[in-house]
Amino acid sequence: MRRLFFLGMLAGTVWWLLGRRRAVTADRATVGYHDGSSLTLESGAPELERLLHIARGAMPQRGAGPQ
Repeated sequence: MRRLFFLGMLAGTVWWLLGRRRAVTADRATVGYHDGSSLTLESGAPELERLLHIARGAMPQRGAGPQ
């Protein structure tokens, strides 16, 4: 019974870690509003592409520090 429990825990941990890895690579954004509602823009949505373009333009480039 103990072996089955630990095997289940191991399988669940591996499944959780693999799921997190896939989720991190996908582009998406969640916009939260003051009233508590939120909107999630998934990969491929035209609104997400526009938002990401604006956000990437506002962020400093990697490795482009003060010289």
